[in-house]
Amino acid sequence: MSGESWSDRLLGGFRKTSERLAENLGSIVGASRLTEAQLDDLEDALILSDLGPRAAARIREKLKAAKFENGVDEQGVKEAVAEEIAAILRPVAKPLEIVAFPRPQVILVIGVNGSGKTTTIAKLAHLFQEQDYGVMLAAGDTFRAAAIGQLKVWAERLGVPIVTGPEGGDPAAIVFDAVKSATDTGIDTLIVDTAGRLQNKRELMDELAKVRRVLGRLNAEAPHDVVLVLDATNGQNALQQIEIFKEVAGVTGLIMTKLDGTARGGVLVAAAEQYGLPIHAIGVGEKIDDLRPFDPDLVAKVIAGVYR
Repeated sequence: MSGESWSDRLLGGFRKTSERLAENLGSIVGASRLTEAQLDDLEDALILSDLGPRAAARIREKLKAAKFENGVDEQGVKEAVAEEIAAILRPVAKPLEIVAFPRPQVILVIGVNGSGKTTTIAKLAHLFQEQDYGVMLAAGDTFRAAAIGQLKVWAERLGVPIVTGPEGGDPAAIVFDAVKSATDTGIDTLIVDTAGRLQNKRELMDELAKVRRVLGRLNAEAPHDVVLVLDATNGQNALQQIEIFKEVAGVTGLIMTKLDGTARGGVLVAAAEQYGLPIHAIGVGEKIDDLRPFDPDLVAKVIAGVYR
């Protein structure tokens, strides 16, 4: 990557979140331990920063027992908060690894329309290309012609093969053709775009179930991953999407996008605490290399405003 480093971009992306948290932590100063009133203020600050009530309560309890040798000050509280956020995030930080045998590893990518799903597929493909894996795309979101066209453009830019069908076509048939082609040509991973409409959960569930049945006939282990793309700007609404897609699609991991320019990046912590699903990667920006494996310690420091 040229220009800004990944950590600089991450810092820029989370700046609004960390500034929002800092605004509410600045008044917490005093003796060597936090008072109940200060703990209340701390918990409120975390909730206001979209870390969610469960994570906020957990961090509050941890800091209740903490002793600040040099007295309570904003920096000391931030550092303690960063450590507790990292403790929540570390167990879910799991890169998406290509380990399937026989190949290909089939990754279904799901998410509501507008979440950045199609662009994230392209970024994920690029990430795998950097690791010298062969990648193929499948345009399984046949409900929207724009989604098919967008994925075709990305496939051309990346120089990767893509399997498509007509608008309104059968997604399962496209996935069948894609798996056959990927198997025959020795592709390492097949990334499948899927429909993102939630207006009719039953229809979407039936469609995904059919895709799963077709995959199962070709490879009993497929799909190997069902990755949900979340838009960080949705804040707590992102948690509702996890709930729905877990039921509809059997989500196995998360990717969170659009962390640049939002004060709601703390929802990443809320998702980790509430669901414990692997967080594979995060995106901060529009560039093709702006999707990177999730680093829990770096993210915790950036959210808490102690990254240097």
